[in-house]
Amino acid sequence: MIDRYLIRYCLGVVDQGSFSAAAASARVTQPTLSAGIAKLEALLGQQLFDRSGRRVRLTDAGTRFVDHARRIEAEFAAAERAVQATPPHRLIRIGVAPTVSTIALGAALAAARAAAPDERIEIVEGRTSELQGKLDHGRIDALLGPGVARDADDVRLFEEGYGVAMAVTHPLAHRASVTAEDIAGETMIVRRQCEALPLVSRFFTARGVRPFMAARTVSDDRAGAYVAAGLGITVMPYSLRTPGVAMPALAGFELTRVVGLRVPAAARARLEPSEAWQAFVVGMGGGEQAHS
Repeated sequence: MIDRYLIRYCLGVVDQGSFSAAAASARVTQPTLSAGIAKLEALLGQQLFDRSGRRVRLTDAGTRFVDHARRIEAEFAAAERAVQATPPHRLIRIGVAPTVSTIALGAALAAARAAAPDERIEIVEGRTSELQGKLDHGRIDALLGPGVARDADDVRLFEEGYGVAMAVTHPLAHRASVTAEDIAGETMIVRRQCEALPLVSRFFTARGVRPFMAARTVSDDRAGAYVAAGLGITVMPYSLRTPGVAMPALAGFELTRVVGLRVPAAARARLEPSEAWQAFVVGMGGGEQAHS
């Protein structure tokens, strides 16, 4: 059997014009390369090179062998490329605003991973203004959050209202709605990153409600944990409801928000063929009725 390195030694001598240059190209010593050529000639039973002159020349047998050797080496190289080369993973980069439901996001990501395990998804968290800058500079492909679906290229996922989040053990938890007066004496949790916080504050102030604030947090997950533990109540979008939390409507507070995906036209053209992207969009928007 002829080893590949012997074929490479032979082709090296032909291409470099001498044993010494071929040895340097192959990063072996000249005696090592000469021994390899001698072994190859012994295996073939034919002399491949005429060494009588200053420049090494192929014999007739060597010329015939080299034609086949080049094809063999080309097939070796092609086989290596076929094994080593892997198709590039499609990468979907999604910026996520702070007030997007963790539960909904997790479900949508799970659906995307199930639909296309080979596609990669990168989540970039940040404030909407920060993420918009990344979107403008092409560092993310889409921006997920409230109030972003405005243009024709954007994806409107769902519209939802706001309720009063309270522990399921709260005396008012069974009601369909509560008034500002009903909860005037309650302890409140402040969601500091809530896009509706100024409107919520004015709503209660206009009705003479100035509650004690038990916590101020930038994490909606933590706010939900505080509420479920009975530390206080808060106003939040319906999609942020978590286990152990009831959410009666707040009478007279009619604000709604639209959660969507802002997608530039260039990114949309690249994302549309993606099965993971399609599953993510459906997963995020599939529960619209529950948010209304």
